[in-house]
Amino acid sequence: MPANKKHLTKSPWLRLAKILTGTIGGYLVMFTFHLLLCKAFPKENVVATSFITGYILWATLLLVAFLGKQVWKVAGIYLALTLIFSGAYLIV
Repeated sequence: MPANKKHLTKSPWLRLAKILTGTIGGYLVMFTFHLLLCKAFPKENVVATSFITGYILWATLLLVAFLGKQVWKVAGIYLALTLIFSGAYLIV
């Protein structure tokens, strides 16, 4: 059964923006989050668990980029989270 046309994205540029925001933005948020965790916990424990939690977090952030109505708000949130996590890593 094909998808209902009214729920599909009309613009290919919007679809590309969602794909790039989900993959690259989600990866940056996931990476900086685990980098910040390395400051709070022993590196060995964070690296060992990041193989599983990193993929789960990245996949969730990828899905959130497609569920959001406006991709620019999602991209702004991902950029803000990346800056917060990396700034906290550099300060601590």
